[in-house]
Parts: sequence; C-alpha cells; structure tokens
Amino acid sequence: MNQKELHFEVQVYYEDTDHSGVVYHANYLKYFERAREHAIGTKELSRMWHEEGIGFAVYKIEIGYFEGAVFGDSLDIRSTCRKDGDYKIVWTHEAWRPGSKKAAVKATLELVCLDKGKRLIPIPKYEPSQG
Repeated sequence: MNQKELHFEVQVYYEDTDHSGVVYHANYLKYFERAREHAIGTKELSRMWHEEGIGFAVYKIEIGYFEGAVFGDSLDIRSTCRKDGDYKIVWTHEAWRPGSKKAAVKATLELVCLDKGKRLIPIPKYEPSQG
C-alpha cells in the first residue's frame, strides 16, 4: 500500500446538516467511508466479499472537528492509507472546504480484515486505485 493522496469530492446536501446549518458530525464518517470505497472500488470490494469472504471493519477512530462545512459546500476528501502489520490498515482522511487553508475535519481510522465468520485474517494485497 502506498501513501499517495487520493481525492474524492462530496457535495453537502441540506439533509446532511443539523439545526445549526452545519454538517452533522457523524456524516463525515459517511463521507470518509465513500472515499475509501471509491479508492478500493465497489466492484473489487464486492468481489472480495462474495468470492473470497473478505471484509473490513473499523477497529479504532480518532477524529477532530475544526470548521463546520455547510449546505452547498463541495468538500475535497483527501485520503491516504498504509498497511500497519499483517492485519491492520490505517486510513487518514481530511475534509477540505472550498478555499480553506486548513482541513475542516481530520480523522485517522484503523481497519482490520475479517472473514465471513468475523475472524481476523491477514490483509490482502491491493493498491487504492482512485475509482
């Protein structure tokens, strides 16, 4: 796995916001999940699950909220990943608002690889592809 920065654009819809008009905090986890799925590829993730019985589960999350995105923003989700041992992948995600000089939200997620019986298995070899 490499440290190449991947980009994924997310449009903020009204339904993503809370009563104050900013993105509800949990929705950033959805944006980051979409970015990971985009990087690996939906077809590849589906194939891995159906043909090999391989899936991923979030083990640990560290997240910081610094600036709230609002309805109408188009966020640039910037992601990198690295393999950390035989069983863990570490993804770093940042959500950037248009024209901002710093990330609005930063998160580090540790994922483990599981089989269909939810048993820990080694991470298969793959490279994020940006689509």
